[in-house]
Amino acid sequence: MPDAETRLALVRRARKIDRILAETYPDAKAELDFRNPFECLVVTVLSAQTTDKRVNLASPAIFAAFPDAKAMAAADRDVLEKLVGPLGFFRAKTDSLLKLSAALVEKYDGEVPRTLEELVKLPGVGRKTANVVLGNAFGLPGITVDTHFGRLARRFGWTSQTDPVKVEHEVGALFPKRDWTMLSHHLIWHGRRRCHAQRPACGACPVARLCPSYGTGPTDPEVAAKLVRTEGRN
Repeated sequence: MPDAETRLALVRRARKIDRILAETYPDAKAELDFRNPFECLVVTVLSAQTTDKRVNLASPAIFAAFPDAKAMAAADRDVLEKLVGPLGFFRAKTDSLLKLSAALVEKYDGEVPRTLEELVKLPGVGRKTANVVLGNAFGLPGITVDTHFGRLARRFGWTSQTDPVKVEHEVGALFPKRDWTMLSHHLIWHGRRRCHAQRPACGACPVARLCPSYGTGPTDPEVAAKLVRTEGRN
């Protein structure tokens, strides 16, 4: 990469990376299981500080007992705590779910709102969670800046920011809004499978020639191949 990359060159390189990642991960999607906007919101809140796999194992029992916001708002705290227990931080998460469900019932008749501005006003819902819901439950453009997305955006040289909101705005400006949700999936999948925080699989990376951070991890193809995961982890 040239030392002084023009804005146009940056945009072209960023979009080329995304196209290659789209080809590499054609099945990329949210790895949390949900059937409707309420479930999407709940599982995203529950996913903090744990893996998607653990949330997916616990969520069926949670939604069998409390299928909607009205049921969850009226939940017995002890019962909900036991169901959330396997996910860690169960007291805080239970508290968040009870307050969140109560707010949905009080302000939106139990329905999940469809705007970023309304979502982030709900208890326990930040921009990351709101964008997950917008993009995956409603099909509205949203960039999900989790740890993987932020790490890769910086490694790719798309931004130098560490604040998630600044990362969201700077990266979002490089892509059409229609691409934001899938861009999030592509980077998160790549971060979980190849571009790890420790020892990224640089020698087995499909976008190596476009990445200014190439060489951060092993470049030998055989060594790098052993670092590639077939399933994602948080």
